[in-house]
Amino acid sequence: MSKKTAPPSKAIPAPAKEKAAETPFEALASICSVLVIGLFILTFLSQNFVIPSGSMENTLLIGDHLMVDRITLAPPSSLPLLHYREPQRNDVVVFHKPVLSADGDYMTLVKRLIGLPGDHIHLRNGVVIINGVAQDQSFAVPTTPENHDDFLDEFPSVPPTETPGDPNLGTPEAWAVDFPNHIQNGDLVVPPGMYFMMGDNRHRSLDSRYWGFVPRENIIGRPLFNYWSFKTPDDQMNKTSLTDQLAWIGHVALHFFTDTRWSRTLHVVH
Repeated sequence: MSKKTAPPSKAIPAPAKEKAAETPFEALASICSVLVIGLFILTFLSQNFVIPSGSMENTLLIGDHLMVDRITLAPPSSLPLLHYREPQRNDVVVFHKPVLSADGDYMTLVKRLIGLPGDHIHLRNGVVIINGVAQDQSFAVPTTPENHDDFLDEFPSVPPTETPGDPNLGTPEAWAVDFPNHIQNGDLVVPPGMYFMMGDNRHRSLDSRYWGFVPRENIIGRPLFNYWSFKTPDDQMNKTSLTDQLAWIGHVALHFFTDTRWSRTLHVVH
């Protein structure tokens, strides 16, 4: 007679451990961590910048919102893992204008870097010539018989006009006085530690031709990409009253989808 064996007992699974609820303190700590990281990125690594004028058309349009890299062109620091390099010719850069504005502050501008320290620069019929070599700058709006201007297109054959101001603050008057000191054989020579900037829309750009060289320490960074572009009137930057600002916010809210330039979203700046 065969002996019956008892069926194997089924293992009883251990009860799942309940996930501990996040305490209010832990939730607050998480939020603060995200805010600190975001603030660090916006303060030290990147910055947003809105194009207020047409001086860089058609590379950049009024209403373009740019993410700016503040690390690559920054002066090297003690952080070895970060990538640094010196500004290069034809870089699009964001910098502090070396001339005080009417409210006593330094404006933040975006232009293209044309001249490096030591470069000999002049323009002939709007063509930029550096160290005797004509530059192929297809990004620039071309000079035509209709838009030709002797001061802008034959620079520096016509010196800048002196305008009222305080020479000690580096105003246009100071540039007009200092301008002849940098002319050699018809060329403008960029001094050490300085850079020469121009807008791509050469006939609508107040740039180094008007107010002089940009010191190395004034360079903030370079635009990486366009994260949002919205159709904006040329004179919007001049509308600073509270009523105008509220009206513009309402306009953006109503026309966000129709006036956003979707094709420029994430457009890389070069």
